[in-house]
Amino acid sequence: MVTKRTKEILRLLDEHYGTEYRCSLNYNNPWELLVATMLSAQCTDERVNQVTATLFKKYKSVEDFANADLSELEQDIHSVGFYHNKAKNVIATAKIIHEKYNDELPSSLEELTSLAGVGRKTANVIRGNIFNDPSIVVDTHVKRISNKLGFTKESDPLKIEMDLMKVLPKDHWILYNIQIITFGREICIARKPACDKCFLNGLCKSSNL
Repeated sequence: MVTKRTKEILRLLDEHYGTEYRCSLNYNNPWELLVATMLSAQCTDERVNQVTATLFKKYKSVEDFANADLSELEQDIHSVGFYHNKAKNVIATAKIIHEKYNDELPSSLEELTSLAGVGRKTANVIRGNIFNDPSIVVDTHVKRISNKLGFTKESDPLKIEMDLMKVLPKDHWILYNIQIITFGREICIARKPACDKCFLNGLCKSSNL
């Protein structure tokens, strides 16, 4: 059941940020988006885009990543943090995609989350952006702001995802994440939310005003 208040919040988000499906990670094909999303864990999208600008020129295919030297790839992605595990997972996943799926990404949640280093959040990014399969991506912005808006009281990402699926219309599942990321960076900043400038102020359940 989508409430009148929820519809108004979504209308204002649409009005301010538009309804275009856009990803803040740069990529040219589904495999590159998967790699970029894996690298983005606990790292800013801006930093990932800086790294992948060079990375995707060096490793041009799934097979190139599958055959990459671990220590060399670690150096290539060093600045994104947690580079050892990320490099290991990228190579392991590349081998599976190359050998089992003929370089094509699987579309189901189950198959995607069976890949090394691919959790539900990453899988939902792929499902939403590549396969247009409505999905809700719960990142730090969505987690924090959804609690502020009263859409959920949970802290576990899976439970938050389930709560949001109940309160948001399906046509906004992907859009909500895109819009809330921008909203969280520009207005509802974690360290110091700009409540005095917030267009959702009158609808927010934790307003500082």
